[in-house]
Amino acid sequence: MKRLSKAVLRLHLLCLFFALGSFVWGYNVGVLSSVFVNPGFRQTMGYPGPAQRGVITSIYYLGTWASYIFISHPASDRLGRRYAALVGIAIVAVGIAFESGASGPGAYSMMIAGRIISGIGIGMVSSAVPLYQSEVAPAGERGKYVVLNHVGFVVGLATGFWVGYGMTFWSTTPYGEYISWRFSLAINLIPSAIFGIGLPFLPESPRWLVEHGYHEKALVSLHWLREDSFTNEQIHLELSRICDDVEEYRGSEASWLSLFRDANLFSRLWRASLLQFMAQMCGAAAMKYYLPTLLEKLGLSTRIALLAGGIESTLKIGMTVLEMLLIDRLGRRTTLVSGTLAMGFALLINGVLGQVYPGNTNRTADIVCIVCIFIYALGYSMGFGPAAWVYGSEIFPTAVRARGLSFSASGSSVGSIVAAQVWPVGIESIGSNIYFFFMAINFICIPIILLLYPETKGVSLEDMDFLFRSLTHHRDEEEGEEGDEYTTVTAAADVPATAAEAEGAK
Repeated sequence: MKRLSKAVLRLHLLCLFFALGSFVWGYNVGVLSSVFVNPGFRQTMGYPGPAQRGVITSIYYLGTWASYIFISHPASDRLGRRYAALVGIAIVAVGIAFESGASGPGAYSMMIAGRIISGIGIGMVSSAVPLYQSEVAPAGERGKYVVLNHVGFVVGLATGFWVGYGMTFWSTTPYGEYISWRFSLAINLIPSAIFGIGLPFLPESPRWLVEHGYHEKALVSLHWLREDSFTNEQIHLELSRICDDVEEYRGSEASWLSLFRDANLFSRLWRASLLQFMAQMCGAAAMKYYLPTLLEKLGLSTRIALLAGGIESTLKIGMTVLEMLLIDRLGRRTTLVSGTLAMGFALLINGVLGQVYPGNTNRTADIVCIVCIFIYALGYSMGFGPAAWVYGSEIFPTAVRARGLSFSASGSSVGSIVAAQVWPVGIESIGSNIYFFFMAINFICIPIILLLYPETKGVSLEDMDFLFRSLTHHRDEEEGEEGDEYTTVTAAADVPATAAEAEGAK
């Protein structure tokens, strides 16, 4: 049996630990869906209607949007990926305290405040984690390691559903109703504390260290990340390419505004932003928050709806692990299109059955609808869920990667705000017709992905400029442009893309 190299083992452990930050994010999403149907929560909040529940959901994404635009990228650039995540998780803990402590006449306001604060913190964590994972991974295996970010998210999502299901057995007395939903929110402080305590003991990203002039520390960090998988010559060559990439950017005297001014960089920014927007407008954000409510409308009791939600979220873990193994083999575009097709057809069937058998008049149709909801969720875990973050974290140059990912991730927040408002109001007013709305969005996404998104599988972070410059080169010639602010063309060096290739080169 082949022994795992130190680098492979370290990378897996590092990315798994960083996935704990995504676990906190996923748990925050999953547990709220069960909190919404908790009788004690409904009483404390004054029995909120669809619009009020929509505000509780979407206000969180207003916090993430503000974080992505104004906070996440300067924090990641100035503090480093680890300490930006540390500050973010501390802010999340404050938000959790507000949410779980909401009571009295101002309970709804406290919940809103807690949701905004948590959103700001999650914005910092959810951008710093994939940044770190993409920057420490070899090019040929980058997708796999960054997908671990989404594995952490869906594990947290499933845990939130299962904890919510368990709370139904506690909510059988007045005291249980009062305390159970608070406990289910507050327990997220435990993984938050573990994540925050461990971050200072991890190595910093070599690319961030180079950007800030710590070349010796960068070499030590890179050697630790590549030991036993790459030769010393290959490690020094990779570091040299990182240094060249950073120096080229500095020599251009460009700033983060280049993301908007430079045709090459802007072509990456709008693609990553649109991908994140589509990932939420496909209906995923709404499905995650309102799944138990949706299942109740299909005739399930609250407890069984939460049980079904736990099973569905657990199955997502398996599909995300499968995606982790396939994304570097099949590519980003193939997994995105396959997942979107599955989601679109699942929504189509649910919409049709809702029209043919309105008002839960056919039990078989209801069961098929539940199965299609599962298929939809699995399609998301095979496509948009992980791939949108992988794509956005890998296509920007080192010096603007944090800003690029943060700006593009704001598209996810905007899509989530819209979907979270449209879904609860739509399901109440037009019923199953809402499925056709989201189905259309999924099918529209397919040609957009195929026509506008180049494949990034196996391309090193330093060679992304060449890939995207070729997309704008023809247009630049037509417009008579002599050059952009940042037009680095990095020749492909003979650095193995994967640890396996490096082993063979020894």
